[in-house]
Amino acid sequence: MPRKPRFKLPGIPQHIIQRGNNRLPCFFNESDYWQYLDDLKVSAEKYQCQIHGYVLMTNHVHLLVSPIEVNSISQMMQALGRRYVYFINKKYRRTGTLWEGRYRSCLVDSQTYLLSCMRYIELNPVRAGMARHPADYRWSSFKVNAFGQTNDLVHPHSVYLAAGKSHRERQRIYRELFRDQLGNDLVQDIRKSLRHELVLGSSKFKDRIEQETQRQTRLGNAGRPKLN
Repeated sequence: MPRKPRFKLPGIPQHIIQRGNNRLPCFFNESDYWQYLDDLKVSAEKYQCQIHGYVLMTNHVHLLVSPIEVNSISQMMQALGRRYVYFINKKYRRTGTLWEGRYRSCLVDSQTYLLSCMRYIELNPVRAGMARHPADYRWSSFKVNAFGQTNDLVHPHSVYLAAGKSHRERQRIYRELFRDQLGNDLVQDIRKSLRHELVLGSSKFKDRIEQETQRQTRLGNAGRPKLN
């Protein structure tokens, strides 16, 4: 069965997930997390990708990324995979794949869903029972976005920057978003869009993407453009 083609539109954020093979760990100690973040930074800079948010879980990762060029994300993920898998295989004297097939991704409507997607990503450790609050989890972008922690990897999106007039105001407003959990319907929409590699956005945004790409952005909508 041929692989489903990805949406590749410069400037539009994508939510990415990549899982360890057979749901097995892809990080084994602290130095592995640091290595992944370093490899991600190198690969993102080389292929012109802007990282807005991330979380590194034990057996999978979530990234929120805006590509500058059409193939920026696919090139970044390929380079990142080569670098990190080589590091892990050499360090632990192992062979074979580390990741479960190719990564999954979906386009994100920045005007209506970007901050919600960032919250979803950074709340992963809380939903998994690994932390009581996202600030308690070390391997995510939460402290960067919520407290201004220095991190050269994270590039703030214009929607995040527009949330407040100053760094302090933006961070306060962002922290306030985490007072409540994400609604179940929103969580399911995010997961469905990612699982089926479609589009997370408003109807107007989805219509626009369908017109630009001649591809379906919704599940099971008769009359919509068919997948290429």
